[in-house]
Formats: sequence, structure tokens, C-alpha cells
Amino acid sequence: MTMVEAEAGKEAIRRALRSLRRRHLVEEGAHRPAIEALARPFAAQAVEWKEKAEKHELELQQCYKAQSRLSEQLVTEIEEGKASKALLKEKETLITTMQTELEQTREENTQLKQSLEEKTSALDLIIQEHQAVKAELEQALTKQKVAEDENRNLIDRWMLEKMKDAERLNEANAMYEEMVLKLKSAGVGGIQHNALQEADGIIRRSEAGYMDIMETPIPSTCRITIRAHDGGCGSIIFQHNTDKLISGGQDQTVKIWSAHTGALTSTLQGCLGSVNDLAVTNDNKFVIAACSSNKLFVWEVNGGRPRHTLTGHTKNVSSVDASWVKSCVLASSSNDHTIKIWDLQSGFCKSTIMSGSNANSLAFIDGDTLCSGHRDGHLRLWDIRSAKCTSQTFAHLDVSSVSVSRNRNFILTSGKDNVHNLFDPRTMEVCGKFKAMGNRVVSSWGRPCISPDENSIAAGANDGSVYIWSRLKKDGVPTILQGHSSSVVSSSWCGLGPLATADKHHIYIWT
Repeated sequence: MTMVEAEAGKEAIRRALRSLRRRHLVEEGAHRPAIEALARPFAAQAVEWKEKAEKHELELQQCYKAQSRLSEQLVTEIEEGKASKALLKEKETLITTMQTELEQTREENTQLKQSLEEKTSALDLIIQEHQAVKAELEQALTKQKVAEDENRNLIDRWMLEKMKDAERLNEANAMYEEMVLKLKSAGVGGIQHNALQEADGIIRRSEAGYMDIMETPIPSTCRITIRAHDGGCGSIIFQHNTDKLISGGQDQTVKIWSAHTGALTSTLQGCLGSVNDLAVTNDNKFVIAACSSNKLFVWEVNGGRPRHTLTGHTKNVSSVDASWVKSCVLASSSNDHTIKIWDLQSGFCKSTIMSGSNANSLAFIDGDTLCSGHRDGHLRLWDIRSAKCTSQTFAHLDVSSVSVSRNRNFILTSGKDNVHNLFDPRTMEVCGKFKAMGNRVVSSWGRPCISPDENSIAAGANDGSVYIWSRLKKDGVPTILQGHSSSVVSSSWCGLGPLATADKHHIYIWT
């Protein structure tokens, strides 16, 4: 109810009250003569009637007051009625809106019901397909079980053949011991030496890839000194069956030298990070550098053109080696607890081997077998086809380096215990142990090597000396080469005779 309407109601009430008062006055004037006439004979009762008149007047005033209150209540109820009417209109509007929403909801419900029916049909179809795939899976599992049975049979046959090979090896070892005993009793030194070599190679000479190498002389003189890299040299390696020496250093370059003249023949650019290790493919076509930038870089030897950048390791790449049998297969180890096998043709990683301990160094033994030296002190053999460890043995407190001899008859390991061990890769047993006072291994970077004829071991030391032991001599006294002014970090023996050793500043060629 608006204010105008309220004021109009109040004004109507006031007019009604004035009208009642006028009527009362009129009636009072009309009856006054009668009252006065009656008052004369009844003067005695005047007082009583006066009191009654006053009482009636008081009651009349109370009636007027009651009427006023009722009028106010009427106004209030009228206002409340108007408010209720407005609220009713709002409710009617709300009901209309809700009815519209209800219609929309019904339409959406109908659409959802249709969608549910479609999805139910699709689910039934998927269930049917799942049942079909499940049946195919059961068939595949049955075939797998048959294949596993066949595989177990093949493994049993393979183990039987290995046992036969072991028996033949035991026979050869028995023959070797018998010949040594006979020759010792005969006391003939030259014949003993030849017989020892013949007995040691009685089986290995028949193996694929064996190379008959002339006896390697022990060097004694530094013939050439090369200042190779600014900041220091990290690794050196000879190309197979040539006098080409390859070096990599902290100046992010790889250089190729002539070991005969000491001349620089080529510089390979594009490397990121310091060079930790080097490898050459068996056909001498490619050079690979393992770097501190978590990458490996591959160059073509002829022309020096970059071929690949191998990425995948997440930490410093510590070692790299190329297969002796397959020219397109590489292996690398990193501080990210992985060993990766790479395909040089595509430049991609073929497989990744996870190891609980970082591998400081690795080397191929044959086309499918890899050896690695780890920080936990173990020497491990891996089958790169299955990415599984086939054998392991404790070698040092911390293996810093591994290398394999030319004919793959020995694995040379070095450790932070300042000992160099020769292992037979067939039995994983130690067949030679070499150490000397003053020969301290250069942290995790020292790279010793084996001579091409497998009879000598060369290792650099912290004091700049190069120690050379003979595998055939039992006295264990090494030949010591002096000349380096700082720690010898790497060594490599050329198949044609010279020995190369590198310290932080120079490369020495010994003959």
C-alpha cells in the first residue's frame, strides 16, 4: 500500500467522525426542548439524570475511541492485504518461471535418456569386443607358454653345450698344468715360454676374431712429445691397426695425430663439454666422444664431418666403446645409473640398461657381451640383447677403469685400491694381479691398457710415472718410464708397437 492510499483512508475516517459529531449535536438540539419540559416536573431527579447523562456521554466517548481503534486496524489490514496481493503476484511470477524451468528440465532429461541409451549400446559393443580380445589374449598366452617351454628346452640344451665346453676347457687347463710341470722339471726356459703361450691359446686361437700378433717390445724411450689440448687431455686411443692417435680434451676438440711424426692431421670440431672418453668403430670410419655435457658426438674420420649427436643421458657421460664385431653398435655409461646401447646408422638408442651403481668404465668383449666396472667395486658382464647382467664379481673397492685385450682373452680392471687385475672373461676369475709402491691410480680417470700381444700391462700414476708389468714374469717387478710432469690420465698401446700416454698437458709416444 502506498502512502497516498494510507492518507486517503485516514481522511475518510476523519470525515466519518465529524459527521457523527454533527449528528450528535443535531439530535441533542432536537431533544433539548423535551428535555427541558421534562426537567421541570422532574427537578428532583435532575441530579440522578445528570449523572446518567454524564455516564452515557463517557460511554459514548469510549465508543468513539473504540471506533477510532477499529478504523486504524482496518487501515492496517487494508495495507497488509495490499502487501499480500503484491506478494501473491510475485509468487505467481515465480511459479510461471519454475514451470518454464521444469519444461526445460524435462527436455534435458529426455535428451540425457537418449544419450544414456546410445552409450549403453556402445558399452555393450565394447564388452563384446573386450570378450573377443580376451579370447585372443588367452590364445596368445597359450602360445607364449608353449614358446617358454621351447625356450626352457633350448636353454637346457645350451647349458648342456656350455657344460661340454667347460669340460673341454678343464681338459685344456689340465693339459696346460701338465705341460708346465713337465717343462719346469726339464728346466728349459725357452721351450717353457713357447709351451705356455701355446697352452694358453689352445682354445682361443680357434675362436672367431682371433688375431695372431707378434710379440710387443716393452718401450723405454720417449720419442715424441705433443702438446695436445688447452686445459688438459682427457682421453687417447689408437685407430685399429694404424699409427693414427686420437685425443680429446677440455678444449672441446678431438684431434688426430700421426704417432710416427707427431704431426696433427685433423681436428674434429663441434663437441660440447670436456671429452671424458673416446672410441673408434672397428672399420675406423667413425670417432665417438663421450662428454661432460651428457651427450656423445660422432664424426666421420674421413673429412671430419659430424655424423650424429647422441642424446638421452641425463648426467655426465663417463665412458664409451664401439663393438669389435658390429661397426654400427655403441655402448655408453653415465652417472645417471644407465648404460645405453646405440645404433650408429640411425643415431638412436636401441636399449637402456639400469644399474644400481654408476658404471665408471665399460668395454665390449664380443658382439653381444659388454663388461663394465662400477663404483660399488663390481665387474659385471651384460647381454645387450636382453639387457640383463649375466655375471658379476667383486674386483676393487671402486672400479675406475676396464679394458679388454686385443684377442679378448683378458679383462684389465683398475681401482682406487691401486691394484690392477686381469680377469678371464670365461670364468670371471682373477688370473693376474699387479701393483707397485708409488703406483697410485689417478682417481676415476686413469685408463691403463694391455699390449697387443696381451703380455704387458701399462698404467699411469699420480706421480707422472708409467708402470709396465709383464704378465709372464712372476716376480711382479715393473718397468718404470719417467718423463711426465703431472699425473698420467690415459694410456693406449698401438697395434703396430708404440705406447702413448697422456697427462694434463702433453702426450708422450714411447718406443
